[in-house]
Amino acid sequence: MVEAFAVASGKGGTGKTTSTLALGMALAEDYDVTVIDADTGMANLLFHAGLDDADVTLHDLLIDERDAAVSDAVYERFGMSVVPCGTSLAAFEAADPGRLRDVVAELAADTDVLLLDSPAALGSKSAVLPVVLADRIVVVLQPTVPSLSDGLKVQEYAHSYGTDTAGVVFNRVRPDENVDAIAEQAGRYFGGQTLASVPESDAVRAARREGKPLLAHAPDDPAADAFREAAARLDVRDGDGRDVAERFKSAVAPERI
Repeated sequence: MVEAFAVASGKGGTGKTTSTLALGMALAEDYDVTVIDADTGMANLLFHAGLDDADVTLHDLLIDERDAAVSDAVYERFGMSVVPCGTSLAAFEAADPGRLRDVVAELAADTDVLLLDSPAALGSKSAVLPVVLADRIVVVLQPTVPSLSDGLKVQEYAHSYGTDTAGVVFNRVRPDENVDAIAEQAGRYFGGQTLASVPESDAVRAARREGKPLLAHAPDDPAADAFREAAARLDVRDGDGRDVAERFKSAVAPERI
């Protein structure tokens, strides 16, 4: 079985990368999980996963001149297979985003769940391709109307390419915020369900400084519990790895943004 989820938001600062790794660790209790940092322009998952010294990254797989196998960029961390992306501007400019289709296709053949940490904005082909490749999106929002609006733009684009919505995670929720009212609005406009409301937590920042996902750094923190709740509500669907791999290989890279 395999299903690919793009973790998306529509803007930066929502905690998308933290959410991707937290969901990955929680899902890894029951599934074989592969996490890919598909934010090729503003990658930072490698810092969250202690992989800032990785020799081979996704960039190497997207550049024609570099002779790197997909397996060279896969690192076993925290119960997951993690594919980090580099932070070099030169490598980003040299990378061919269309090659991501073949990378994801190869990884899909040997995992249960693919989580694509997607770019925040939809300003380029490299930014939108993860959303197009995924089966469904998980939208990470803060409980504000502007964040809701940004997330709706991502969902609209995803749906235009046949990518459904798995659910919404409200992240970095402060005690004084009325998340219930925003969640009620989200329920009217977003597909899927509200997967969890994750409280703002100092443990998230401490985890990043330590180079660990939240669930590894502070497994008993309330935010970690909320991410486990989100993962438990995420209904992972059964798909044939070979069929999914072929679909990724034949996916049409979007020309319109």
